[in-house]
Amino acid sequence: MPVADRFLDIRHDTRSDELLARGGDPEAHSVLQRTGFVPVVRVHETYHRAPTGLTRPEDARLATEAVARLRSAGYHVDCDEGFDTDSRWPSYPLLGASVAHLAERIREATTTDEAADALTELTSAHDGILAGLGEILTATAEFHEGLGTAADPHTARRLRYLADEYLHIIRTDLAHTRNGLADRHAPHPGRSVCAEEVPATERKRSAVCTCPPPPRTMPAPPPPVTAGLRR
Repeated sequence: MPVADRFLDIRHDTRSDELLARGGDPEAHSVLQRTGFVPVVRVHETYHRAPTGLTRPEDARLATEAVARLRSAGYHVDCDEGFDTDSRWPSYPLLGASVAHLAERIREATTTDEAADALTELTSAHDGILAGLGEILTATAEFHEGLGTAADPHTARRLRYLADEYLHIIRTDLAHTRNGLADRHAPHPGRSVCAEEVPATERKRSAVCTCPPPPRTMPAPPPPVTAGLRR
């Protein structure tokens, strides 16, 4: 990770007087968004701004909390004097990290059964992660239906469309993949674990195991003798 990504700047912009946060890596951006900042994606930069309509004291409270959270996570934050704080934010397990752990389980799986078990957490019909995501989309659609502005019904229909069409395709395809893996009961040929055991059919019992030896690495050639050192 570049060292520059560990530095952020949180200040009121001198021209627009907006509260802006600049710098950081994707982890820092997640901290800012959980604090309440809104991401702004430009061609050459992604920065964060405070939500519109906040009062000056609300701006200060938002920025001070962001400084505390970021410094607790090990980031270096320069900020307006009014945002500086010695308080630190307690760390706690994040839901997204728990979901991402399933990817690690799949990367480490040595059999189709292990991979199927990890995918089951996603595809379970009643309480799988994708079923929960569908509930979130539906609940957010219902929330927009009662907000009352002209664009809200369109947003609600769009969210329901995402749940009924796109998410349905993902759930169906992943469930099919999971079921196929569950039926195979096979080791992954590229991830088999060596037990260092010799099969009973092996005639030469002096062998340690039947795994192929690691590839040989040729020793590096000695450095050439400098002509000026010869006598």
